[in-house]
Amino acid sequence: MSGRPPHLQVEKPDIDEHAANGQVSTTRLFMQLLAFGECTDSGAVVDAVKAAGIPAVVYEDVNDARGVALLTWAEDPTFFVTTLRKLLLAEPFINLWPKQDLTMIGRSYTLGHEPDIQQWLFDRPIGTATNPDERWAVWYPLRRAGAFEKLDQGTQRTILMEHAKIGMAYASADYAHDVRLVSTGLDRNDNDFVIGLIGKELHPLSAIVQAMRKTTQTSQYLESLGPFFVGHAVYQSKG
Repeated sequence: MSGRPPHLQVEKPDIDEHAANGQVSTTRLFMQLLAFGECTDSGAVVDAVKAAGIPAVVYEDVNDARGVALLTWAEDPTFFVTTLRKLLLAEPFINLWPKQDLTMIGRSYTLGHEPDIQQWLFDRPIGTATNPDERWAVWYPLRRAGAFEKLDQGTQRTILMEHAKIGMAYASADYAHDVRLVSTGLDRNDNDFVIGLIGKELHPLSAIVQAMRKTTQTSQYLESLGPFFVGHAVYQSKG
């Protein structure tokens, strides 16, 4: 007993990830994208990442000839303030200019119906980001409007399914594959999600964002979208 009055007794929150057939995970994957400017040698960045032996993707920025980005991930977020921090405080990163508005971080999550919880939380996002046949990427954060949270669950599901069908169509055609992360309480700008669109060509990644514009979620229930990082992978670890 906690000693609290009966009317103040509360149940322990369930913060585990749940999937189909009673699957439960107490862990999930954290992924972070960091972007930098004033990089005149992306090869030096790749060499440093390889030498550190960390799982990562290095992108060259389409919109900045001196821009690069580093995508890293770990089950234990302590990685970002220990191993990764050490790398970032050494050359060549120490001489680069951090683009803080393009910093994105989030965690993988389940919706409750996934057939393989390990594959969904870990293997899928890592495999999508490191697929050597798919080097183009568009990463962006988004924040839903508060009005969405006030809708009943049935209406929310209908709105989300409209959005999801577009994603599934592009994935089935092998045009675009996504990495979806929750960023609530992690993002400096209070965004809700981080989305990564990965593909063989850049045009389909632009096209899927354009197609999503017409959905009810995007047109009526998003408070903010972006900024966007658009890059081409020059290095992808093997996971």
